[in-house]
Amino acid sequence: MDWNLIIQVSFESIIGSTAIIYALAAIGLNVHFGYTGLLNFGQSAFLGVAAYGLAMSVTTFGLPFWAGIAVGLIGAVVLALLLGVPTLRLRADYLAIVTIAAAEIIRLLFRSVSLAEWTGGSDGLQRFSDDFYAMNPYSGGLRLLPFIDMDSRDLWVLTVGWILVALACLIVWLLMRSPWGRVLKAIREDEDAVRSLGKNVFSYKIQALILGGVLGSLGGFMFALSRAAVQPDTYGTELTFFAYTILILGGAARVFGPVVGAVIFWFLIVFIDALLIELIEAGAIPTAIMDPNQAGSVRYILVGLGLMSLLIFRPQGIFGDKKEVMLDAR
Repeated sequence: MDWNLIIQVSFESIIGSTAIIYALAAIGLNVHFGYTGLLNFGQSAFLGVAAYGLAMSVTTFGLPFWAGIAVGLIGAVVLALLLGVPTLRLRADYLAIVTIAAAEIIRLLFRSVSLAEWTGGSDGLQRFSDDFYAMNPYSGGLRLLPFIDMDSRDLWVLTVGWILVALACLIVWLLMRSPWGRVLKAIREDEDAVRSLGKNVFSYKIQALILGGVLGSLGGFMFALSRAAVQPDTYGTELTFFAYTILILGGAARVFGPVVGAVIFWFLIVFIDALLIELIEAGAIPTAIMDPNQAGSVRYILVGLGLMSLLIFRPQGIFGDKKEVMLDAR
């Protein structure tokens, strides 16, 4: 077996753009679910709105790059308001139903034939990231380890991406140590008690939904810029469920839980996939049992079994506190 290849792709996944994207998505979910107790099953919609806000602004309407970033952020705020205003006065399951439905509606709108003139339909959009890469200060690549090489474009994406992850974590850390953050945690535990103290619970929930959506939308920008393209099917429901898996794996209501969870999750996914393929090619696993095309499905089965075991024996995640996941969501 080619252990060098297995180690290379596995370690690349730890610092790669995919880990950055899902870390940002999970940080936003951490504000929603971990700290406030909101069941948002449509986080992919925030990433999609941000990505398409940027792509459509630049490619379709010819606006500057930074105007596209502003449009994407405003779109995330508007989406949070549209989802939160009619549902956050109700029980938690209403928000869950509305958000998962909204995420699918938005995905279908982006791939709609009737809107293809602006959204590109199922083919998506390209040619909106030139200004981003024009700001690249790196003239050459970098070798981090003997088996990891990055060109200047990858290095620029990773630099910006991990800076955004660090800033998002800093924002969450500062806010959750403030009186505002303590109110969110109290709402998670017992919103009736918070309401009895004169706090506007609805307003705090809206603010948390907006904040988590905006932080998640940063992942949408990185998704679009790292691929230099947007395509609607990449913002499906599985993105949200992967983000939840990452959040629970690292530990909900922990600042660095989503980051650790994203790194571990994608390391396991890539490592198991590469290992299975190498075992099949080496003949250690007969093709009658599994062929290389099936390795991708089997890796999710194995990782899923591991996560089920984690939830049974340590439901709070790796760094979480069991008290933090005993939610009485309403």
